[in-house]
Amino acid sequence: MKAGVFERLGLLVRADAHGVIESLEERSLLAKQLLREAELEVARKRARSESLERELARLAADQVRSQSELAALDADVDLALSRGEEDLARFAARKLLHEKRRAAGRETRVAALGRERAELVERLARQEAELGELRERVRALLQEDTAQGDDGAACLAPVGEHDVSLELLRRRVGGAP
Repeated sequence: MKAGVFERLGLLVRADAHGVIESLEERSLLAKQLLREAELEVARKRARSESLERELARLAADQVRSQSELAALDADVDLALSRGEEDLARFAARKLLHEKRRAAGRETRVAALGRERAELVERLARQEAELGELRERVRALLQEDTAQGDDGAACLAPVGEHDVSLELLRRRVGGAP
């Protein structure tokens, strides 16, 4: 009967040890997954920032072309009016007004994208700093889990029947723990 109790106690200790190890592994996996998700989010924001930067550069080049187009159309309207060509002046004025509206729309878009990019750059800087801190915390957690696994390895080893018998014999003979 005593052997059955000690066997059950040994099973209980082994089961508890396996539970502790699984808990440590699960905690490590969750920390690694959290870190991967944070890295992906920062990478996504970097890509969006670069995309906004390219779009702003394209719009700036369009604005330069638009300014020269507006100057040419303005000159065409003045020329047609000075020559008394009312129909030609109307045609040039229509093109001029259309280009002015496009330029105004482009300026609005540039302003909106500029604000979005500025906010994104600010958030990205903050999140990159947080990501660095998260990497350090995860690294520390993984080292802690590894250390706990190493330090607890001897106590997590299965307790055999001979170990229990030997411990009881020592106590009976010497009375020492």
